[in-house]
Amino acid sequence: MADPTCLIADDHPALTSAVSGYLAEHGFKIVGPVPDGRRAVTLAAQVKPDLALIDFRMPGPSGVELITRIREASPATLVAVYTADADETIAREVLDAGAVALVLKEAPLADLVRALEAALAGRSYLDPALPRNDVPSLKLTPRELEVLGLLAEGLPHEEIGHRLGISSETVRTHLRKASDRLGATTRTQAVATALRLGLIA
Repeated sequence: MADPTCLIADDHPALTSAVSGYLAEHGFKIVGPVPDGRRAVTLAAQVKPDLALIDFRMPGPSGVELITRIREASPATLVAVYTADADETIAREVLDAGAVALVLKEAPLADLVRALEAALAGRSYLDPALPRNDVPSLKLTPRELEVLGLLAEGLPHEEIGHRLGISSETVRTHLRKASDRLGATTRTQAVATALRLGLIA
C-alpha cells in the first residue's frame, strides 16, 4: 500500500519543519507545507491528499472555515486539527465541522502519528490531554452508546428494544437524551457525531 499523503498547513516554520520530518520518517508522504489557509485549499483541490493536518489559527481562512473549504475542495481528505488551544469550544466546533482528529501542539509527535493513523483507520481522535469532562458529547451513558451503536447498524427502534430487553419507547428516550448531549437534531446526526468522536465503532 502506498504511503498516505498528508497536507500540512501551519504558519510556524520551525514547528512545521519538525512535524514534516517526523511524519515523513513514519511513512507519510508530505504535501506542502503551506503557511496559510488559502494555499491549503488550493493544494488540497489539486492533490486530493489522504489527510490534511491544519493549524487552527493561521492566516485565513482558518479554523472551522478552513475545515469546511478543504472538505469542499477534496471531500475524501480527512482533516486533522493541530492546535495550542485546549478548549472545549474549539473541540466541539472542529468535530461538528467534520474534522476527524484534534491534537494539541504540546503532545509528543508520536501522539500525532497515532491520531493520523486512527483517522486513516476510520476512527476519530481527541487529544487525551483535552479536558474531557468539559466536552458534553463524551458524557453518554453505556446504554445510550448501545442504542447509538445499534442505530449505526441500521436497526429499527423495535429491534433495538428487543435486543436490549427494553421497550421501543425507552429506546427513543435514550436516543433523545444522547442527541441532546451530542448537540444533534436528528438521529442520523447523532449517530454521525458519535462515529466522528469515536464513541461507537
